[in-house]
Amino acid sequence: MDILLIAGLWLDGSAWDDVVPALEELGHRPVALTLPGQGDGAESATLEDQVATVLAAVDAAPDRPMVVGHSAACTLAWLAADARPERVAKAALIGGFPSADGQPYADLFETEDGVMPFPGWGPFEGPDSADLDEETRSRIAAAAIPVPERVAKGTVRLKDERRFDVPMLLICPEFTPAQAREWIDAGDVPEAGRTRHLDFVDIDSGHWPMFTKPVELARLLAAAADA
Repeated sequence: MDILLIAGLWLDGSAWDDVVPALEELGHRPVALTLPGQGDGAESATLEDQVATVLAAVDAAPDRPMVVGHSAACTLAWLAADARPERVAKAALIGGFPSADGQPYADLFETEDGVMPFPGWGPFEGPDSADLDEETRSRIAAAAIPVPERVAKGTVRLKDERRFDVPMLLICPEFTPAQAREWIDAGDVPEAGRTRHLDFVDIDSGHWPMFTKPVELARLLAAAADA
């Protein structure tokens, strides 16, 4: 299956460098996406620009792809399911949940000069980063790409309720499937609560399993694609 990989904030397609070959060995066709505003100098890129790039990749896939979103990009994966419910085979969401219609995409940290820089590791101390050694932390921070403000503060627009027929898989790294179910049952994650085909799978990692557990993550994604 074609598997489109979208990394979260401050990351580009290279975040999947260790996951891609593992997926290929398992017989799938991974495509790691680098979106507008991710290192191409397009600091004026918008959320709509990034959505358009994801949709172009969905349309270019020879078969119905599985779209994988990590962290904030879980919303991008779900926006693809909303815009192409007949084309997206499954949305696999790693360490995050899709925002609801009308919410900001990822207005999470202060912006400076039109971008949202990586805030350092302070906000992520605890389960998010517990499995990152110092070398990996330094490598991620050094490669972090400031997020264009018009991406981070862009408004999520969901239009087609057929998205709820697209199977959703929640891959739970720094939180457990049980915690995810509690949040959904409490109404905190309305999009996941309304999807008709929802599965959960656990991975023993922090928030960035593509760096710390790439082979295990690839196996989970391949199993989801095979299903």
